[in-house]
Amino acid sequence: MESPVGSEAAEGTEDAESTRGPEGTQGPEGTHGAEGAGDAEGAVPEDEAAAQDGSTTAEDRSTTAGDGSTTAEDRSTTAEDGTAAAENGTAAAEDGTAAAEKSEAEAELAAQRIERERIERRKAEKKGPIRSGGKLSGTAADLLAAVRAVESGEKPVATVFAEPAPAPRRPAPEPVRTPRPAPAPVAPGGPAPETVEAVRRVLAEGGAPEALAPQAAALLGEGADSALREDPWQLLRVGGVRPEQADGFARALLGAACGPDDERRGRAVTVWLLEQAAVAGHTALELPALTAALGRQGVPDPDAAVQGTLAEGEALVFQDALEEPAAPGAPGAPAAQDTGTGQGDGEEQERPVRVLVGLERYALAEESLADGLARLVNSVAEESGQAWETAAAGLSGGAAELARAVAGHGLVLHTGGEAARAEPAALLGAARAAGLRAFAACHTPDGRRRLAAQLGGEPAEQGVGTVAGLLSGAEGPGRDADGALALDLLIVLDAPQLDVEGAAMLVESLPDGARLVLSGDPGVLWSAGPGRVFADLLAARVCPQTASRVPDPGPLGELVSGIGIGELNQVAAPGKEIVIVPVRDAGEAVHRTVQLVADSVPRAIGVPADQTVVITPGHGGAAGTRALNSALKERLNPGPGRFGGFDPGDRIAYSPAPGRTLPGVVVKADADGLHLSCAGAPVVVPRERVEGSVRHGWALTAHQAAGARWPAAVVVLPGDAVPALSRPWVYTAFSRAERHLSVVHGVEQALPKAVAEVPPKPRTTRLQTLLRTPEA
Repeated sequence: MESPVGSEAAEGTEDAESTRGPEGTQGPEGTHGAEGAGDAEGAVPEDEAAAQDGSTTAEDRSTTAGDGSTTAEDRSTTAEDGTAAAENGTAAAEDGTAAAEKSEAEAELAAQRIERERIERRKAEKKGPIRSGGKLSGTAADLLAAVRAVESGEKPVATVFAEPAPAPRRPAPEPVRTPRPAPAPVAPGGPAPETVEAVRRVLAEGGAPEALAPQAAALLGEGADSALREDPWQLLRVGGVRPEQADGFARALLGAACGPDDERRGRAVTVWLLEQAAVAGHTALELPALTAALGRQGVPDPDAAVQGTLAEGEALVFQDALEEPAAPGAPGAPAAQDTGTGQGDGEEQERPVRVLVGLERYALAEESLADGLARLVNSVAEESGQAWETAAAGLSGGAAELARAVAGHGLVLHTGGEAARAEPAALLGAARAAGLRAFAACHTPDGRRRLAAQLGGEPAEQGVGTVAGLLSGAEGPGRDADGALALDLLIVLDAPQLDVEGAAMLVESLPDGARLVLSGDPGVLWSAGPGRVFADLLAARVCPQTASRVPDPGPLGELVSGIGIGELNQVAAPGKEIVIVPVRDAGEAVHRTVQLVADSVPRAIGVPADQTVVITPGHGGAAGTRALNSALKERLNPGPGRFGGFDPGDRIAYSPAPGRTLPGVVVKADADGLHLSCAGAPVVVPRERVEGSVRHGWALTAHQAAGARWPAAVVVLPGDAVPALSRPWVYTAFSRAERHLSVVHGVEQALPKAVAEVPPKPRTTRLQTLLRTPEA
């Protein structure tokens, strides 16, 4: 077996006894802070799922999947984290004194709420009829006919549909900005106790776990008990609940009136599938994939279920023009349409379209992002030209090239590895020195620390923060009277980690004439949340792109660079920078991992255990994060786990919001909750949120680790991890190490095969279509 080479094992590991254990079933990684739902049959394929077809929905996923891509890791608590976020975002903003006392997570939720409301207002202001569907037939035509029936008033519930196949884009008009206050943190809110109690009684009557009552009450609001009695399948909106479980609940409440053809069930399952698709990274699903998934969920008339969901305004439908007309008779080609123009065979045909269905929140975010990017591209300010010339004059190499591109364009993409971060760092310093209002935002606090260190100062002094801190107002320059960020230049590093909602909020927050630089490594995993913003922008080619020519140094840089082009090369590692530790099964993988972290790496490499991260493909299985964290806690910080399984000194991974993970350490626990230290900042997690948002953090998934680096990394690849492996996963996991990488290797030839042959799992998004340039 060929593998990246260092010594065969780190010093001290050869003599250790092997501990054999049963191989578990380990699933691929998913979104942050969630647990369980991806293990069950029916989840949508994701970036790190075993399934290869990225456009299919939940059922195509293998039952080994324990981890999803977008925002929380195991799926049963993905939605729980989202529920917690929704609860936190419902309360009204407090005054400035109270706001200063709120946490960064709460501030971020408030900012998201305000930005979403503004996005919806902007969409409502758009005028003019929507011209679509004229060339459709069959199911697609029926869907659009149902939509128009709603719009004409034939059905009682109206909904807003975006134009599916946009005309060639014209320069974006000046947006109408309405004054709005800067986002303020909000206090955590929750349903009234009497509402929770009423829901608890309904759940008990239907045989559902009463522990779901707080989530159900928060999601369904006042009158949640009546809503559940009238439509028991609304229980599917609660994280971790599956269709078969909701079916049992409905049978208990409705009796003989319950059946698989109930239109309420069809609508609820449709929305559930779209939510699962979002967890897997899709912003919408193609209609055939959605109807096929509904059929596998036992919905007898999938087309009627989709039409009913659209009519009730619970989802939106789009038709997007394809890049090239499909050949007649080719698989997936639409049926020929009679245009009524008398054109015969051989004449130019109408461009085919694809019909997509998606949830409103992601559709609005993706459209708002496209509009905002077009505004930046077409509103470059000329008055600061001299300042940009001054900034570029003091730079050289890739930094000067980047500065010249930014001087003349509102949007610039910059690609490169870890060493390439020096170029946007140099641009930031030069722009601030030239008197421009410039700021750089990273994905994680560790990224913020590393960028500030390159600039030689503290983050706040150097104009460096995190995306979450900038949006919440906790970091950055603040906002002007119109609510826009007071910036001439915003540099976003770790750009592949931006999902559509976060990217839309950033772009909408920039004033006209500002420059936006998105910088990142295109080889890493995509965002934990829905979308693939950076990859779509690179593919759309709507703005200048600069690629750094600075390679990452040393054996680790050589290894990772090879992986990026699909080659797992033999690399000389004279200083034990890379070590391969072969294992036979998952039990031995856990034993060797603990030995490496606690003994071999500190002794042979000089990196202490608290500066070493363990990365594994999923949470579940005999060598997933749960098993590894249990073994590492027992060795490194044993204790009774008095507060939800945690003790002071435990390393943790805290998810304040879906898609974000903050490594930290437990400080103490008291009546207020669990006290943490995350990147040096104190955090208090209320008792009721600990289970859903805090995990032990010696071992992480690659998505949790993205955007941060450690002096040493131990990547665990047990035999059951093969379905989760892909080139982006391996690239991300291996590149988290700064000085030393140990690979606990039990997948044999599956590793080089994954690097050479397994690309990112496809995601269905609309951003490229929305950004399509005018045709000649």
